[in-house]
Amino acid sequence: MKGIIYNAVEEAVTELYSADTWDDLVEAAGIDGSYTAIGTYDDNDLGRLVTVGCEATGLDAGELVRALGRQAFGHLARRHPEFLVGMESTRAFLVSVEDIIHPEVMKLHPDATPPRFSFEDLPDGTLRMTYHSQRKLGVLAEGLIYGASDWFGEEATITLVDGAGAERTTYDIALAPAAVTSDA
Repeated sequence: MKGIIYNAVEEAVTELYSADTWDDLVEAAGIDGSYTAIGTYDDNDLGRLVTVGCEATGLDAGELVRALGRQAFGHLARRHPEFLVGMESTRAFLVSVEDIIHPEVMKLHPDATPPRFSFEDLPDGTLRMTYHSQRKLGVLAEGLIYGASDWFGEEATITLVDGAGAERTTYDIALAPAAVTSDA
């Protein structure tokens, strides 16, 4: 897994908890914890971090990874704003990943193995997304989608259709403008 994902997770942990929490998790997981954005690292490091993170927070793995993915989207967006140029919605961003973002990632990191996504528009306006990856991190993708919807000021409702924790996971994604609240 590329270091940029670990960098995003580190920033998410730091923002949600603290820098000391990150250091504690790295120590408890028995990993180095120093990741460069362009480096490639053992996928199992993330699993170890999630295991000790669950013990520390009391969250189950799905909740924790989803929360970290949601928080990590902002880090990725700030680090690579060029991928958001011209994007006006979560839907537009999501369907661009395979055609714009992943080809650029592969130019920079030919050894990368990003997940693959396929999309289908359903008659009710819902976007059906299928995640494909041997890493089985569909829940991280789900968190990133929630983060993207936050970024674009939308509310996402994501429903698991099939394949929880599998190499192929399918979600239905309904997007709507975020509710406006008034302090008056």
